[in-house]
Amino acid sequence: MRIALFTETFLPKVDGIVTRLTHTIRHLHQQGDQVAVFAPEGGLSEYCGAKVYGIPGFPLPLYPELKLALPNPRIGEWLQQFQPEVVHVVNPAVLGLGGLFYSRLYKLPLVASYHTHLPQYLHHYGLGALKGLLWFLLRAGHNQARLNLCTSTAMQQELESNGIERVALWQRGVDTDLFHPGQYSSEMRLHLSQGHPDQPLLLYVGRLSAEKEIERIKPILTAIPQARLALVGGGPHEEALREHFADTPTHFAGYLRGQALAQAYASADVFLLPSQTETLGLVLLEAMAAGCPVVAARCGGIPDIVQDGVNGFLHTPGDEAQAIAVTRQLLERREVGDQLKVQARQEAERWGWGAATAQLRNYYRQVLASA
Repeated sequence: MRIALFTETFLPKVDGIVTRLTHTIRHLHQQGDQVAVFAPEGGLSEYCGAKVYGIPGFPLPLYPELKLALPNPRIGEWLQQFQPEVVHVVNPAVLGLGGLFYSRLYKLPLVASYHTHLPQYLHHYGLGALKGLLWFLLRAGHNQARLNLCTSTAMQQELESNGIERVALWQRGVDTDLFHPGQYSSEMRLHLSQGHPDQPLLLYVGRLSAEKEIERIKPILTAIPQARLALVGGGPHEEALREHFADTPTHFAGYLRGQALAQAYASADVFLLPSQTETLGLVLLEAMAAGCPVVAARCGGIPDIVQDGVNGFLHTPGDEAQAIAVTRQLLERREVGDQLKVQARQEAERWGWGAATAQLRNYYRQVLASA
């Protein structure tokens, strides 16, 4: 197949969407498919056999890490050269509008996928009043697609309840060869704990942005004697978080990739994810695969991954006392943590990227057949 992939985020940016897309492109290439990626300009011209067409853009005012790339007529020329059979638009917003337009102009079957819960983000940026308008725009874009994919049952229900049609589930995936308990590293633990490897080490991995509600980790950190926290990632909220955690033993580790990231997961005692805006929570699967017990908010797509008390712990969103209690339990009762690690690893092993991409290829075939 020949697939034109439009995405608002791609390398060199690092996030869960980019992780999914890079693994997907790699597996599509292995299956003999040809992919063209249309993304904000980032310096890449090729990735794993896929031609990358960089579209000039400018930083998003509220989120400088993200670029707004405006569609331009060259996209049409490139598409005519590439001759795709199907167009897949990831999070249709700005650049994605080009994918919507040209799929209609050239009568190409369209698939769209939903990865970022933008309506929920609005509250964290003082724009909650625009939620109704945003859902209207999302319906207008997504309902042009023959198929709309999302990554959790909670998001599938949310989209359908807000009038988005033809919704299906795109299963989760994780690299269980890279993320593995065997990646434990005493040197990494020494680094993340800032020279205190014998003290409890709490870990967060992901964007440092307002909607992740990372501030909610502070009460857990301060309630556990001698505990230390490592925040892995970067983002527009970093300076505010540095101020918020200034009086705590918190290490801002910056971005980690590949084996270094796998070592971070495997070398920590507890992984914390307080966010209430996760469409899935890919970092949870990575932590589970690496044998790091997880504590997360019971919200969004997270319960699709974490079964409370079986392969991790869930707490009521915003309930700090409950989050503290289950974190303490993991640290104080080693047998509980050990059991969760085994079952978390077993859960992660069910979800390979190869199977997720095979499912996506079947969706493409269905869309092509219906066209």
